[in-house]
Amino acid sequence: MQDRILDLLQAEGIDTLFGIPDPSFFGLFIEAERRGMKIVSPHHEEAMALIADGYFRMTGKPVVMCVNKGPGVGNIAAGANFLMKENVPAIFIMAQRQRFYEQRVRRGKMQYMSQPPLFENAVKYTGIIEYPQQTEEIFHEAFRQALTGVPGPTYVEIPLGVMQYKFDGSPVPAPNRYRLVRQRADDLSISEAVELLKNAKNPALLLGQGVFVTRQHVAATELAAKLNCPILQSNAVEAVLPGMEDRTFPYSSEAGGQVASTSDVVLAIGTELGEALNYGRGHAWKQGDADRKWIYVERDGTAIGVNRPIDVPLVGDLVDIIPQLNKALEGVQRELPAQLAGWTKIRDDAKAALEATVPTASQPIHTGRLAIEATKHLPDDTILVRDGGAASMWFSALLQWTPRDSMWSSNWGAIGNGLPMALGAQLAVGDKRRVALLTGDSAFLFHISELETAARKNLPLLCIVAVDHAWGIEAASYKANFGEDTSTPEARWGNEVRLDLTAQSFGAHGEYVDKVEDIGPAIERAIASGKPAVIHVEVDKAGNSTFKGIPGFLEFRNWFGEEGDFLGVPGAAPAAPSAGGGGSTENSSGY
Repeated sequence: MQDRILDLLQAEGIDTLFGIPDPSFFGLFIEAERRGMKIVSPHHEEAMALIADGYFRMTGKPVVMCVNKGPGVGNIAAGANFLMKENVPAIFIMAQRQRFYEQRVRRGKMQYMSQPPLFENAVKYTGIIEYPQQTEEIFHEAFRQALTGVPGPTYVEIPLGVMQYKFDGSPVPAPNRYRLVRQRADDLSISEAVELLKNAKNPALLLGQGVFVTRQHVAATELAAKLNCPILQSNAVEAVLPGMEDRTFPYSSEAGGQVASTSDVVLAIGTELGEALNYGRGHAWKQGDADRKWIYVERDGTAIGVNRPIDVPLVGDLVDIIPQLNKALEGVQRELPAQLAGWTKIRDDAKAALEATVPTASQPIHTGRLAIEATKHLPDDTILVRDGGAASMWFSALLQWTPRDSMWSSNWGAIGNGLPMALGAQLAVGDKRRVALLTGDSAFLFHISELETAARKNLPLLCIVAVDHAWGIEAASYKANFGEDTSTPEARWGNEVRLDLTAQSFGAHGEYVDKVEDIGPAIERAIASGKPAVIHVEVDKAGNSTFKGIPGFLEFRNWFGEEGDFLGVPGAAPAAPSAGGGGSTENSSGY
């Protein structure tokens, strides 16, 4: 059985398996390593799913996880929900005890429960291999479902008794023999989209994370150059296409709001038109909504017209459709819009004004000052991973370099995923590029044991942690509801926590910083070490424990319905639907 499973996986181009060692998979792992495949074993199954997510986002390839029966399967349930919400094509291979055990009338069964019910709303497909002859068709369906329409995880369960079966070694079919691998848009829709774009006075290109996770940087840059129009980043995206810095604006910003409100044709690629984009019709979109035309690239035909009317749906995979558009737009020449310089100035002036408000004192270090000083010292090709609450928002707003790849939990809205996600991204790129995790300490502590995994795998990821020894943004919520003097004991912990020393105990590089002037040198030493590194930076506790001044917070709150009560801010009304607020955030999907 192990050989047949590996044949099926390798036919799909899988060269890495994620899994914690267990008798269920010993034979599979030994054979996989003999074939030259990589095995990645983290310390917790939930972290395994998050590592796999980071790996997917930097390779565009589906990911496969081998999960131990019982408690292992239970542990990864939260990870399955994460991958479902973040639209990650993943195959869970779930071990289970022998089938006869299921119907035995016994109490106290060790490491046993009925596993599929845990995943009813967290996977796109569940297949249980009751008989060896079902193996091929169930694995094919798992990949077919994971990669069709909106990507997502699927579930394959293999009882131990079935694992002992021997196959005859006959060849397995290539993916194109059993599932759709090319998803081009129809020619009529392409021609309609091109006609709209040619005649548009103020077109806008709206890009989501799907463009980046499918590694379409070059093709998307070619399309942007042909259209010569402003680019709106969905709230999942902080990366910028090469050479497009002068025309790229976060949707959730004043400049982005003006681009959206003045646009007459929007080409949306690689994104859901979800809550964080005001469904493509609220806030900044309200002005001109009746006359604005929408072209939407979307793999799932059932998503068309759900959140807003769509004029030209391009149903298919953006990997195929962007080249179609590039070819169809050959010879088209457009002038850059006259308003572009003004929008760029608004964007840059807003950032400069925010920077001017950030305290410069050496001690205590303001989180915004940490964001400014730390990101000055990162290599140009650094991959950004962002995590946490208030610290994450400060980092996002004050980056001092332009990332080409970035990621965060923009659709599920979780925290604690940053370290394993960064580990997965670093695993994907090896030592060719550095991954920088910018996070707060509450988020970092979720999966801190994965520092050992990073050290064991010699992954030189860099973790810059704003440490306020608290759930900072939760403390702010306490204060917003019950007053500034409210005691919030459960939102804080002891100041003795030292993340740099913890990192060193795992075999990583650790630095402790409590003065602004020491931030840059600490980062340079961490990079030079070539090891996974943690820079523990003591930040001003007061700055993270109030909503006042957190960049983008009001806009963030206003994504959630129309009541304005998210994060426990009572009676807060949504901001006026002007040209946006600040900050940046959304979902990772829809490619």
